[in-house]
Amino acid sequence: MQADLIIVGAGMVGSALALALRDSGLEILLVDGGDLSVKPFAPDSAFEPRVSALSVASQRILERLDVWPAIAARRSSAYRDMQVWDGSGTGNIHFSAASVHAETLGHIVENRVVQDALLEGLLESNIGLLANSRLAQMRRSGDDWLLTLEDGRELRAPLLIAADGANSTVRRFAGCATREWDYLHHAIVTSVRCSQPHQATAWQRFTDDGPLAFLPLHAPADSPMAGENWCSIVWSTTPVEAERLMALDDAQFCVELGKAFEHRLGTVEHADRRMCIPLRQRHAKRYIEPGLALVGDAAHSIHPLAGQGVNLGFLDAAVLAQVLLRAHERGESLADERVLSRYERRRMPHNLAMMAAMEGFQRLFQADPLPVRWLRNSGLKWVDDLPEAKALFVRQALGLVGDLPDLARP
Repeated sequence: MQADLIIVGAGMVGSALALALRDSGLEILLVDGGDLSVKPFAPDSAFEPRVSALSVASQRILERLDVWPAIAARRSSAYRDMQVWDGSGTGNIHFSAASVHAETLGHIVENRVVQDALLEGLLESNIGLLANSRLAQMRRSGDDWLLTLEDGRELRAPLLIAADGANSTVRRFAGCATREWDYLHHAIVTSVRCSQPHQATAWQRFTDDGPLAFLPLHAPADSPMAGENWCSIVWSTTPVEAERLMALDDAQFCVELGKAFEHRLGTVEHADRRMCIPLRQRHAKRYIEPGLALVGDAAHSIHPLAGQGVNLGFLDAAVLAQVLLRAHERGESLADERVLSRYERRRMPHNLAMMAAMEGFQRLFQADPLPVRWLRNSGLKWVDDLPEAKALFVRQALGLVGDLPDLARP
């Protein structure tokens, strides 16, 4: 089976990239090892434990891909404020959309909701979808990549794009080098109901063991989860503590969670099924090779401290699509390393800067020495009194500044 380009991985980033290229006239194959059918959405269904904090830039991209209405029709939770504080001191900082005359800081959306909306768009497009198709081998064959699937089918294309996640098979088969390290932390994720409303605010407390986030969830009025009392939690802690917390029954877990969160939203009344995810950071030394590009978690995976992972991935997809479309219009070879390097030059510095910032935050709030704690708390209070500095941070988080791709521009 021959194509102009093959995208391996139909997750959120790979699907967004395929949709961004759907009207290009290129023959595109999107290959995934899982089921690519859209599940019926039930308003009374439990919240999915894995969510993303979509920035305004990501929302713009999804709007331009015509999938945001399908997300809004299911479930999305806008948040206007963010409260961050140091559980080991008195420092705190508050960010507000109103400070930059914006309506929201972003939306908390279940990953499954985003994925299904993207799949709906793909099923209505001319993109070739190969579901339940796992990659067994890949090699260079002349100027093409030759992919062999587990069922024996062979695919051929001059350009191959790896969008198959943090443990990318394509990246491994291609021998792309990465820098990576273990955070020595696990993240517990679930959805909880609190006795007090979340006030459309994202809450984050830095504990001695790691950050704990309560992200606001909102369900339609006809849902049993309607109101503002549900939150998605991401609790980063040591592996030993994570194992202990996962072993607790639901009632005791809620007690421990409420205590760790200083009962900012009252009592934690209920917790859904919990998941525990080891945290590891990876970054590919190169995002490209001749005829190959890495996007999203295949290129970089970061600490979920600020929920920026998928936002970086959507920007990767938007920039790569823009580069490929312009090269196609000029008659350039899409697989040419000189073409693909335009994508790498734009995305690698931005992603590295975000990873460095998240790493800096993580190390700062894990530091135990008393002078560091004093500086940390003093710094938070100082920045909280600087509206201009906070507004700059908010604009960065919203995606209102910097080198934006066409799909993310106002």
